[in-house]
Amino acid sequence: MAGSKKQETSSNLPGTNLQQRLNATVPHNMPLYLASVWQCESTEQADRLLAGELDGYVYQRDRHPNADLFAEACQLLHQAERVAITSSGMAAISLAVFSQLQSGDHLLVSNQLYGRTTLLLTSELQRLGIKCSLIDPYDLESVRNAVTSETRMIVVETIANPLLRIVDIRGLAQIAHAADALLLVDNTFATPAICKPLTLGADLVMESVSKFINGHGDVMLGMLAGREEHWARVAMVNAAWGFASSPLECWLACRGISTLTLRMQQACTTAQAAAELLAEREDVESVQYPGLESHPDHALASEQFINGFGHMVTFRLPGGRAAADKVIASGEIPFCPSLGDVSTTLSHPTSTSHRGLSEQQRVELGITEGTIRLSVGVDPTENVLGNLEKALDEASE
Repeated sequence: MAGSKKQETSSNLPGTNLQQRLNATVPHNMPLYLASVWQCESTEQADRLLAGELDGYVYQRDRHPNADLFAEACQLLHQAERVAITSSGMAAISLAVFSQLQSGDHLLVSNQLYGRTTLLLTSELQRLGIKCSLIDPYDLESVRNAVTSETRMIVVETIANPLLRIVDIRGLAQIAHAADALLLVDNTFATPAICKPLTLGADLVMESVSKFINGHGDVMLGMLAGREEHWARVAMVNAAWGFASSPLECWLACRGISTLTLRMQQACTTAQAAAELLAEREDVESVQYPGLESHPDHALASEQFINGFGHMVTFRLPGGRAAADKVIASGEIPFCPSLGDVSTTLSHPTSTSHRGLSEQQRVELGITEGTIRLSVGVDPTENVLGNLEKALDEASE
């Protein structure tokens, strides 16, 4: 009897037969796997797993289930052959250049990139012997003339930050491929809900998942997608340089990406209405939004984009920094130096994303102290328009 009672008690201990219970049914949503290391059955199995001869997990930095699931979702949306998940958008663009380039190679870089990206691709890469030239990506002939025998990559943004110019991805891909170079596109402002650069000829595309793909302001994550032929070194570089992602971030991003298309549809509708409202106001000097016919790249955006023109609107106030400060101080729309949240926010490029540029550089790009960037969320359209008008009216008083 005593032996029987002991056996019965043992079978009810927490964790006993857990694997059997897990195998009995399948969870509708991916569980969160907070495991840094995975148990191996033998040295032979460990050796084969680390050699890539077996499919499985060993160490979180190399690979984990939550990253794999999120990568599958990104692969489907981008129509990509391969996807790697990284710890941030900057890690994703670093993974792209470090996996594809070497000392002595030459980069052509858009002169309208996010400030930290420009810093990485110019100052930092030059320390490693990779040369860089800034280009005007909207003048294809000048891009073609800037190519050298050492050019191995062209880097652009689908929608430029913060003035929302649109690059001709097909045209740039043709120039890159004629020079035996790669085209890398930062698609963060567009997301695959609006544009799929790989289908237009790009070789690699990266996203700051922290922005609209996740869309809830609670994740720091990046993604690199591309073709199989460019993937030989990607996994190794991702692990060796420590760019790898965390399970929690990937689990949250899976939640976010599941509603990406719905959120983008709402945001695009509101952004279009906000741009039209701003264009009608006398106290607004200029408005940049690809959905406006007055935008210099409206026709190109209409050709390359699907389901709208994006959730970003940039406008300029004639009163400079003082006017921008008044709009921000009104508190009608939160001031956040980022973008892509569920709620609508404002940003001020000269004091945040482009503060590292000289005044002359900002003038050449068309960024002034009165430039404000509006990141539209999923708020009701009438609320966004009402808050925007209140903020501008208060600033005009």
